[in-house]
Amino acid sequence: MTEKKVKKGWSSHLKSGAIYLLLALALGWGVDLWRAQSIASGKAPALVATSVEGENIDLIAMSHEKPVLVYFWATWCSVCSTVSPSVNFVSDGMQVVSIALSSGGEERVQQYLNAKEYDFTVLNDPQGHISRAWGISLTPTLIVVDKGEITAVTTGFTSPFGMWARMLLS
Repeated sequence: MTEKKVKKGWSSHLKSGAIYLLLALALGWGVDLWRAQSIASGKAPALVATSVEGENIDLIAMSHEKPVLVYFWATWCSVCSTVSPSVNFVSDGMQVVSIALSSGGEERVQQYLNAKEYDFTVLNDPQGHISRAWGISLTPTLIVVDKGEITAVTTGFTSPFGMWARMLLS
């Protein structure tokens, strides 16, 4: 095989790969837009509560210091079990407030956090009051709040890079 044919083969593969990547990104973006129709937008709903760790949280006040990643999840959610380690990882360098949906009492949620060795901030939402106020209908959902405004929303699996990029772009 000549060198020219080898180069042409690689460029064809790279071009095809780039097209597939763009299609996948567009599809993912479209699915996010469709899923996020019911989720709060614009001004973030007020959220003042005590975490399962006993810390007083005022989300809007926190977001005026720097952006906050708000993570809606559940102990029973299989996709959350793959996203939560990433949230735990990014919580070392970013403000994260998570809301555990319909996951039992605070003691049960704390036991789950201890078993998984997660140390991000968790508000428990056993009756779904917080999730209804935010229009959350599926887990996981990640929302970026900056200066009291919702600047990004994504649902489903998200990588640490995706979380970081959303926070950076807010």
